[in-house]
Parts: sequence; structure tokens; C-alpha cells
Amino acid sequence: MAKLTIKVMMRAMMAMLGMVMLASCDMSTPRHQGDNSVIPSNLRMVSYNQLPGWRDDDVRYALQAFRNSCRARIQYTGRVIPDRALFEEKCRTLPSASADVATVRAWFESNFQPYQVIDENGGVRGLYTGYYSPIIPACRTKTAQCNEPLMAVPTDGRNYKGVPKKTIIEQQIGRPLYWANIVDVQNIQIQGSGMLELDDGTMVKLNFAAVNDMPFKSIGEQLRARGIRPPNGYSADAVWQYLKQNPALAKDVIYNNPRYVYFYESVPPDVIGKLGTPLSKIRSIAMDDDIYTLGLPVYIDTSLSDGRAFRRLMIAQDTGSAIRGWIRADIFFGKGDEAYQFAHGQHSQGRMYILMPKEYTYVKPTM
Repeated sequence: MAKLTIKVMMRAMMAMLGMVMLASCDMSTPRHQGDNSVIPSNLRMVSYNQLPGWRDDDVRYALQAFRNSCRARIQYTGRVIPDRALFEEKCRTLPSASADVATVRAWFESNFQPYQVIDENGGVRGLYTGYYSPIIPACRTKTAQCNEPLMAVPTDGRNYKGVPKKTIIEQQIGRPLYWANIVDVQNIQIQGSGMLELDDGTMVKLNFAAVNDMPFKSIGEQLRARGIRPPNGYSADAVWQYLKQNPALAKDVIYNNPRYVYFYESVPPDVIGKLGTPLSKIRSIAMDDDIYTLGLPVYIDTSLSDGRAFRRLMIAQDTGSAIRGWIRADIFFGKGDEAYQFAHGQHSQGRMYILMPKEYTYVKPTM
């Protein structure tokens, strides 16, 4: 009986020692005290049960995108700012890449608190558009077809801020990287990135480098103002086709848009967002970085251009000059023609929920 008692006591001591050692080595145990997040009054705390379609989303894909955010140099700026220590703590406790959807969903629920976004007018719905990375034909040198440069930021000290596009092109304020049709160049500038298929078959990826800080003047609206209606209407596809058939008009209206975007060549050929990380197809969104710290998870409830519901956990990893406001986002649909089919028609209303890192405590086991 005494021997049995000793064995029981020894097992209890070993178990207690194991728990102490586990606690001292467990890097997932939160150590952060206090929360310095900035959460404006128009963010209303809600539960995950109030997120439409939350249980139906395969959030593993969002986790992959969020992992990229954790590798970024996040700028904790804007009007909605997560606590740096809390955010970094969440990044240290990410589930493994092989975790199942239930585990990943539980991790988000344990580590983030959802808030519904309400705009400054008390509204709960905002605009969701789409963008993509086009693939365009291009050349290494100027030709009759490749008649417009895609340029890198000037390295000779010349100023480009506040300088209109027409002047930048005519004075070649920048270093030409490649050449393409002027209409395709305008498209890739609007999208902020693109893939070039060179005349020798080589594929090259260009990403956004800088902008001249001039306002954007819509090409379609210019045509409307002139009383010009392309045969197939004012969709982006119809406008681009019409301008390629009318090169003089194309140059006139495109140069009348003063905004100019510079690029850099990306290796490997990923689409890089403002956050500085690769964008994930239909999991990355562009948001207003004057309001939101980029890198945050964002749950959106909207619809696609074909009417299907689109309710997914996204990650804010990019921004854009037209993406302004509390409930406003641009969905990244990927690369090429298939992505274009979704992106160019995306224009729907919907709700938005920001996920902010939250503190949590462990309940000590009772003895």
C-alpha cells in the first residue's frame, strides 16, 4: 500500500514538473499586458455569430494571406490601429499550414474580436470594386506597336511629383524598362501592376513603384464628355478596344489624364501590394490606409458581378488612390483574363467587419 502511495505521489510530482516545464517553454502563452489599440466609436463590437456566412468560409486561405502580413513591416498608422505587441503576439502563434479549417477558425475566434464598420453618416454598407494584374504584350525597345514606355522612378534627381503625365513622357522623366501599346500601358497603370509577355516569349512582372501625385481623370468620362460612345458601350473592355482602333484619340485622352505610375521589375513574379507582401487571389483587398493599418483581417459581406454572395475573410494588404472611405475596398482577383472577367464588372454594395487582435487569458488547471 505504501509503495502504491509513493508511486502515486511520484506520478503527481512528475506531472506537475511537466506542466511547469511546458509552461516555461510554451511560446504561445500570451505575455502582453494592456491593449493600446485605437478603435474609433464607429466600430461596433459584434460576435462571430453576427458575421453572415462565417461558418461557411474556408478561412485556411485567409490564414495563408495573413501569414504574409506577419512577415511585413507593418506601419501602425491610420485611425484604426491594432496594438503592436498584441498583433506580433498573434503572428507568433499562427496555426500550422496543415491545420484543418475548424482549427484555423477557432484560432481566429480566440485571437481576434470582430467589429462592424459604420461610416461617418451612420451607414453600414459601402462599395466593393475589383482589380487584377493584366498580362499584356510588350517589347524591350520602342516599335510601331510598342509605342509607350513603362518607366522606373528617375534616378537622376529630376522631380516627378506634381508633374503631369504628358510632361513625364515627353521629357522622359524616368528610365524606360519596357515598351507596350499606349492603351495597355494605361490599363496596367490603373491596375497598379501587370505581367508583360515580351516578343521573345519571356514573362516579366512589373509592380507599383511610385506615383506622381496628380489626380486621375477617367478615360471613359472623357469620351462621354466629348460625345463619343464606343460601339459596345463604356465598359473598360469596350473603351480599350475602341481606343486601340483610334490611336490618335487614345493618345489625346490618355495624356489628358495627368496621373502617372512608375514600376519596378519583380523577381519572383508576384503581385506586391502596398504592404510589401505578395497579394493572394480573392483573399487580399485594397483599403484606405489613411483609416486602416494595413495587415489586418477584414470580413466582407458583398456579392460578385454575377450576383453570387461573396462572404469571406480577407486581409488588407494594398491601397489605391480611388479606395477612400470607411466601408470601401478593392478585391484582388488575381492575374490574367479570368481574373479580368471578375474584376472589371465588380461593383457592389456590402458590409464590412474589422478583426482586431484581442487579449485573452489562460485558466490555470485546478489541483
